[in-house]
Amino acid sequence: MRTVINRRPVRGGLLATAVAGLLCLGASGCGGGGDEETAGKDVAGTQLCGGDAVSAQASEALKVITGSSRFGTTAEKSTVARAAMDLVEVFPALTGGRDDVCRIYTADGTPDFAIRVTWGLDDGNTTGAPASDFTVLPMGERTLAAANRASVLFACRSDRFPNSTNAAHVAIGAERWGMPTEPEGNVEALKDAYATVAHSFSLAMAKELRCEKNGGLPARPVLDPA
Repeated sequence: MRTVINRRPVRGGLLATAVAGLLCLGASGCGGGGDEETAGKDVAGTQLCGGDAVSAQASEALKVITGSSRFGTTAEKSTVARAAMDLVEVFPALTGGRDDVCRIYTADGTPDFAIRVTWGLDDGNTTGAPASDFTVLPMGERTLAAANRASVLFACRSDRFPNSTNAAHVAIGAERWGMPTEPEGNVEALKDAYATVAHSFSLAMAKELRCEKNGGLPARPVLDPA
């Protein structure tokens, strides 16, 4: 299993300090090694993470979350395609944590903001009550949205999982990364935005894995509570 961790070019050294202290804070499945981003460039949201993971709607959602429409370039290997390869390699074992799809940073000259997008293999148990700050949305097996993070769990049956009669339960998450802070802005709008980003990456993963019926995910995010 391979975890790709990206770091943007550091502004003032502050982000590097935060990265060093927070790489594994509050998250299992952290891994070492990584691919550096391309310095001195910035891109639109739809060009991030391989260019096929962020829909136009998700790109607008990133602007709601970060306040910026320009982002630092993500590493060449930080893509849904690479994450799908790692996922297939791990299946049917559960990951017991989360691994990176990619990390998204605002462009130089804009306020610092980082979003971590992750994948994991889950047991599919959705009976537990979510934390009080989550809203449950009717996408996949379970979608949860809060003002600083969202996750989508979907079941995938695919010919990429040979000799398996069981579905893979794939969890995709999008969360604000770094020092914990109180969400700023319209909480409901932020919930919708994080859910939109998580859905975009989930649908891209389902297509990359060749899941039957795209893992039951809708073509567009459903943001009305279940």
